[in-house]
This record gives sequence, C-alpha cells and structure tokens, in this order.
Amino acid sequence: MRLPVLKFPTVEGTNLATHEIVWRPTPEQIEQANITRLLRAVGYQVNPQLPAAVEQAARELVRRSGEDIEWFWEHALRDMDLLWDAPYQRLLDTSRGNAFADWFIGGRINLVTNCLDRHARGPARHKTALIAETEDGQSRSWSFAELHAEVSQLANALRALGIAEGDRVAAYMPMVAEVAMAMLATQKLGAIFIPIFSGYAPPAVRERIEEASAKVVFTADGSMRRGKAFALKSELDRAIDGLACVEHVVVYRRIGEAIECPMRAGRDLDWDTALWGKARVCESVSMPALAPALMLFTSGTTGKPKGTVHTHAGCLAQMGKEILYNFDLQPTDVFFWFSDIGWMMGPWEIIGCLMHAGTIVIFEGAPDYPEPDRVWQTVERHRVTMLGISPTAVRMLMRAGDEWADKHRMPTLRMLGSTGEPWDAESYGWYLQHVGKGRCPVINISGGTDIAGCFLAPLPIMPLRATTLQSAGLGMAVDVFDESGESLVGEVGYLVCKQPAPSMTRSLWKNDAKYLETYWSKFPNVWNHGDWAMVDAEGNYYLLGRADDTLKIAGRRVGPGEIEAALIEHPAVSEAAAVGVPDQLKGTDVVCFVVLHRAAEPSEALRTELVQCVVSALGKVDRPKAVYFVDDLPKTRSAKILRRLILRRYLGETELGDLSSVHNPEALDAIARAR
Repeated sequence: MRLPVLKFPTVEGTNLATHEIVWRPTPEQIEQANITRLLRAVGYQVNPQLPAAVEQAARELVRRSGEDIEWFWEHALRDMDLLWDAPYQRLLDTSRGNAFADWFIGGRINLVTNCLDRHARGPARHKTALIAETEDGQSRSWSFAELHAEVSQLANALRALGIAEGDRVAAYMPMVAEVAMAMLATQKLGAIFIPIFSGYAPPAVRERIEEASAKVVFTADGSMRRGKAFALKSELDRAIDGLACVEHVVVYRRIGEAIECPMRAGRDLDWDTALWGKARVCESVSMPALAPALMLFTSGTTGKPKGTVHTHAGCLAQMGKEILYNFDLQPTDVFFWFSDIGWMMGPWEIIGCLMHAGTIVIFEGAPDYPEPDRVWQTVERHRVTMLGISPTAVRMLMRAGDEWADKHRMPTLRMLGSTGEPWDAESYGWYLQHVGKGRCPVINISGGTDIAGCFLAPLPIMPLRATTLQSAGLGMAVDVFDESGESLVGEVGYLVCKQPAPSMTRSLWKNDAKYLETYWSKFPNVWNHGDWAMVDAEGNYYLLGRADDTLKIAGRRVGPGEIEAALIEHPAVSEAAAVGVPDQLKGTDVVCFVVLHRAAEPSEALRTELVQCVVSALGKVDRPKAVYFVDDLPKTRSAKILRRLILRRYLGETELGDLSSVHNPEALDAIARAR
C-alpha cells in the first residue's frame, strides 16, 4: 500500500513539511513530570538539561514496556499506588491465548475505593473533585468528601431497589454531575454501569438496554441543546415499553415543569424520592479484579452495536496510567474533556482523574453555544489546565474566526488533548497556536471503546512533531503490520497490538465468536484494531483513518483521509469528506464534499483548484469525480464525520436507519441536493 503524502503548511515560522518539531518540553517540565519519576524508579538516568538523552530514555522505556509488559505493569502499578482489598498473586496468565488473557489473578479491588473512598478519608477530602456546568452557565462543585457522600447515598438507594453484584444499571442522561454519581454508585456496589448517549433515539436506546438486561435505568426529564429543551424521560419510556428486564427508572429533574415527564407508578422514582432517608455512608463492595465495572457499547456505525466489557482493575490500570503519565496530572490540575458520558472519553476522564485526586469539569451543551468562544470561556472560568477536544470540533470552532480564541488568554492551560480521528496540519497548528498559545503540547491519543484507553499516546517529556501521536502507549506492544503480518516502517499498514493489555474488553457481552472475529482473526494471537497507521524510523506514529474506510480505485488502495488532507491543504477549505462511489471503469471513484472558510466563495475555478490539489498530492488515478461545496458535514455529537451516511445519502438512499446520534442531520439534506 502507498505511503500517504503528508504535506504541511508553515505554522508560526515552523516548517511542518519536514515534520519539524513544533513543541519541546522545558527542563522544568521534564523534572516535574510523573513519567520522569517512573523512569528513575526503574533505573534510567534523567538529566533535564540533556533533552536528547531524556528522549532516548523515554523511547527506550516505551519499547521495553511493550516487549516486557509484566515488568512494566509491576512498576507502574506500584508507582500509581492502587489500593487493593487483597493483592493479586500473579499478574498475568496467557495460557488461553492473548484473546482471553487473565490479569491480576487472586486480586480483589473496587474502582470506587480508589477514586473516591480513599480521598474522602484522606488529605484530599476538602479538595474540589467535580465541577459541573450546565448549558445556561450555572456551575456547581463538590469536594471529594461531598461527592463521596452523594455517591454513597445513591448507592444505598440502588441497593434498596435490589441492585447487587453483577447487575446491570444503565444511564440515559445528559452530561450533568448526577451521571458521574450514577456511574460511581453503581460500581460501588459491584454492579455494571452502561452509559448510553443522550442523543440516541428510542430504538438505539432499547437495543442497548435489552442487550444488557439492565434492571435499573437512570435518566433525566430532559436536557438543553442550543437553548432548547429536549425530552429524555418520554423518549426512554418509548424505548423500554414492554421490556421486562427494567424494574425501576430513576429520574433526575434537570428541566422542571417546562418539559413533560410522565411517571409510571411502581416503576419510576424521582431522584430525590429514591434518596430520601438513605444513609450517606456505604462501603464499596470488594470485587475480584476482573469483575466487570463498565459496559461500553460501540457506536453501531458498522453494524449492530457491541457491548465491550471493562473490569475494575483494568479501568484503573489503563485509565490511571494514561492520565498520570501521558497527561502528567498534577495535584493542582483541572481536567476538562469535551465529551458525552456515552462516549469512552466520559468514563475515562472521570475514573482516570478521580483515582489520582484530580479535579474534573463536566459540561452540558454545544461547544459553540451561545457564542463560538463557549469552550474558551469555560477554560478561563474554571481555571482549566488540561483541555481535550476532537479535531473536527476544532475545525468547527476555527471557522468562527481566530478572534474568538485569541481574545482569551487561558493562562492556566498547560496540556491540550485530542482524539477521535486524524489531524490535518492546519487545524493542528491552529489548536497549538491559538488555543495553546504555543506553550502547550498536543497530547494526541488514539485507542477506542474496546480497550477503554489508548494504543498510541505522547509522553510530555519528548518533543512533538506536527499531527503525530508520537509513540506507543506504555505497556502497549503496538506495531504496524502489512497484509502478511510483517512489521512496517515508513509505510502504511494495520495498527495492531501483539500482547494483551489489562483494559482490553473481556470478550464481547454474550458473544465470544464475534469478539474473536472482530479483533483476533486477521493475525494469529494479535489484536487488529482496524486503523491504518504509519510509524517512521524515529518511532513517531501517525494515524490515517479506519481500514474499513479504504477506497480501492483502479486496483490501488487509498484512505479517504489522504484525499481529505490534500483538500484541507488548500487555504479556502475548512473541512472535507471523501467517499467512494461505484464506477464501471475504476471500480470505485471519488466524490468529495468540502466546507469553506467564511471568507471563501464557491466557484468553478476553486473546484478545479481543489481537484488539482488531490492530483498533485496523490496522482491522476485518485482525481475526484466531483467536488461539491456544502455548508456543513454530518457528524456525531462527538464530532466524527459520518462518511457512510454521506455516501448513502449521495447515492439516493432514503432509509438511513437511526439518525439520533447525528449532531446535525440537516447536513444530510445538503448532501442529497449536491447531486
């Protein structure tokens, strides 16, 4: 397969065309970093005044941690100071193969003991644990002691409703503080928490609740989006109509009398009624280390959604490792990742930060409402030090104009995060300069729902090259394979993991066969993640999109991300989507949809220029059949562009299935009109 052509513009005088370094840590940042402590603990010499030697040591740690995963995890778990109810007797058993690896054999633990209980009784008890901001700008906060009391009371309410170890509890709620409480209360009792995206329509909600056989569902009367209230409880009623597994629904009153909220006697309880008279003390149930704590459903964009299963110890190990070492969480940090609880990053942020006594911000609403600087205002208002957001959301905010970010100094920011899709150089540079003001690294991570963590993640003591994910995650035996399972350097291939990780899904819920087919069937005993990636000679990783999105044009493969990157290189283009349509001669031809910057005007001359951009970058075979100008591209609420829906609507299909996860379904109408 051809190596994608990566052409980068100049950002603030830095020539990204040669992948020159765009950010370097200072000696002070190196000295204070958590990963520096770990490096020294395992025997590496780290002199912050010798950055080249620091990078060499860090890369050696990444390499060794992937080759000798037991060595790494023993040291990392000790450094992270997990609190075990009973220590494990053996770290790892792969006698059944990597697909069914057993971790922490004999160990007992509870996620909530580590995230709340220990802090509520220790020096951090009065420290702010959670800040929640609603769309109308109202903020509430809880200390660790206060949050612990709320979660304990809610856990006692769940116990009174019959919830015990192994039961499933779902949440169909907006991103408010109470959804974090619902998750932690469920896990405190040893039950399994299932977050469901609040934008899903009833059929998608029902599918997940029914598959998990959830006994209790948390919901809210409604939520707010762009100044308008929308119902949740009434939607849930439609979803669970006739479902015998649902015994109780607990309803949080977010909106109040302004929205309809029917209550069914004997099944439905107001949040306050459920809590009434319950004690605010509840010990966390000691669970086997591999007991499930979290069930995350994949989005279902490539078929029926799959229930991925994550354990108490696995979540703590992976999420805690990434927050501590890759994002370098310090005691004074305030962490804000723009996400919904239904996406992996919601639970990841809550669990990973709270276990290290970090402060998190939970945010309801859109990133650009009521003004395009809503996120930047939130950063300044809550003195956020770590901000995470997707590349597509950054591109959307860029279109509003530089001035919206430039007028906010955001002096507390020290880390930027991103995930979800490949970066283009222009928006990466904008995020680096206009949001991070050139002083913050972009910790660009990639993993997924199925591992509840990252395969690729930068370390903040190494320099960063534009758009890169820098290195494999610690303890992750990541590689890039060709079709025959041989390692590649400098060429595009499949992103794989050659050894197990503690957070990899424990099969799929009730479906071992699908689990093996999805992740372990292409390469023997090797996890195939389904992404295209490339690693250069230095060990820097680049993500190039989903392998199942690959287009085969005249017998040659090309990723849509390559075509989109060529289009976005043009200064008039803000966003782009490329899809493959049937063609009698080539088999597949390319059709492109572009969103222009505000100052640009669509024209035939511009269309010709954009076609030439693709030809210049990729060759004549990949010349687009057509380029269409649209005002917006359809995206999920987490800002992922929905290429499959674009293709189906362009081809004239009218039955597109459940569109409830689409943030802007009206954009699909523009795709249809473009033909």
